Amino acid sequence: MLTMAYIGNGKSTNRYHLPFVRKLADKIRVKMIYQRSQSSWPELEGIHYTHRLEDILTDTEISLVAICTPQSAHYDLAKVCLEAGKNVLVEKPFTDTLSQAQELFDLAKTKGLIIQAYQNRRFDSDFLTVQKVLASGRLGDLLEMEMHFDYFRPQVPQASQSFKPEESFLYTHACHTLDQVVSLFGQPDKVHYDVRQLLGANRMNDYFDLDLYYGICKVSVKSSYFRLESRPSFALYGKQGTFIKAKKDRQEEDLKHFYLPDHADFGLDRPEDYGVLTYLDQEGQYHQEKVVSQVGDYSLYYQALYETLAEGAPKLVKDHETLLVMEMLEEGLKTLTDKDK
Repeated sequence: MLTMAYIGNGKSTNRYHLPFVRKLADKIRVKMIYQRSQSSWPELEGIHYTHRLEDILTDTEISLVAICTPQSAHYDLAKVCLEAGKNVLVEKPFTDTLSQAQELFDLAKTKGLIIQAYQNRRFDSDFLTVQKVLASGRLGDLLEMEMHFDYFRPQVPQASQSFKPEESFLYTHACHTLDQVVSLFGQPDKVHYDVRQLLGANRMNDYFDLDLYYGICKVSVKSSYFRLESRPSFALYGKQGTFIKAKKDRQEEDLKHFYLPDHADFGLDRPEDYGVLTYLDQEGQYHQEKVVSQVGDYSLYYQALYETLAEGAPKLVKDHETLLVMEMLEEGLKTLTDKDK
């Protein structure tokens, strides 16, 4: 049994962590949650809620601490937990800077501890389905892949009158999609950055379009706050075929409606949500078919983390992958600030 605690008692902890870690109650026990002030989220039975961080740091039963606070606090809290001898799970984006991330990995290594980014979206159904299609070989050599994470929320950038790196759309959303790319393809040969402030200089970053090149293949990671009609979640183009997955993973949508993973149909795609695969077979015959979506399940992240901490399995999210994502986020923001010089 792995005993853990959370720092932070907001949406991240209650929506994206607890419903999934509680599916592994036979392996992981949540003992304590630290909240600086009273939270609007209801307290759960069997968990001790505290306003004293020291209660977590000094509890010898707790071997893993998950940090689910605003990004600006990640580095300091992770460092305190590592120095207290705790393994650490950090929400994304991991830290404010690449140098902070490197320092934390180095500290964990000297302490013989694990620190890892919470890249739960490796277990999105649309991303898992893309991997299934790629593995089938029906697309032939992959030439291009487009990934979109769109919203129509103009009120968000309109409400911000200044630029803050930690609140940039690049940091808060490309941390999902860039990790998916890195987990599939590794280090790109080169990256082209197009990071914008659509409402003008010194306003919020509300758009980005990053092109990552892998040999003949280009992977585009795109997001905007001004898309009344969203672009497909994934669009793949190979020498022999295409795969278009219009709809995103449904886990987040269900969670927003407090429809939790204890329901058998939680997060499941409907037939109308399935992606469409179009390809030519070896005889040149044309095929078009719907691909039944893989089942997304964020609890699989916690299963992998348990296997690392309790059984010595390799880390799901490698240190160099997180560092690469941080490097690209940092470089992307530099191109934005350079425009103002």
